[in-house]
Amino acid sequence: MIATLIVIAIPVLFVLWIIMAYNGLVAWRNQVKNAWSQIDVQLKRRYDLIPNLVETVKGYAKHEQGTLEKVIQARNMAMSAHNPKEAAQAENVLQGTLKSLFALSESYPDLKANQNFLGLQEELTSTENKISFARQFYNDTTNKFNTLIQSFPKNIIAGIFKFEAAQLFEVEAPEERKAVKVQF
Repeated sequence: MIATLIVIAIPVLFVLWIIMAYNGLVAWRNQVKNAWSQIDVQLKRRYDLIPNLVETVKGYAKHEQGTLEKVIQARNMAMSAHNPKEAAQAENVLQGTLKSLFALSESYPDLKANQNFLGLQEELTSTENKISFARQFYNDTTNKFNTLIQSFPKNIIAGIFKFEAAQLFEVEAPEERKAVKVQF
């Protein structure tokens, strides 16, 4: 009788463990997706601010059209990214063009004092901070998920059900690791 219960209990416990492991991996995969969507929300906010900032600068710097066009082009490229790697690359380019936009403002003292410009600059700075926090959360969540699907024995379940490692949001070149500084 006890032997029969043990023979039945072991496979049942094994199946329950598989179910719990699978559900845990699904929960973490969804957490990674949610973390990515938080980055996406903040990036959308930034993309919405940039045209307003560019229009404000255009009023003061009509002959700096090339710089302004590069900012818009970088924004559009960033908006069309489809995964964390593409987004990271596009965001690095966008940050560089934003640096040049703010450097351009140094040439226009009236622009530096313009309330619209100052407000947009503050909004953009706040958004950059939110993006930074969202990236950190995404990478922390991705790291936890990747560790789970690569650690024994859950790697067996992950392999059977084809869970794939998520991409980290990484900055690629050392010069792009520098913080975006806006100074007036």
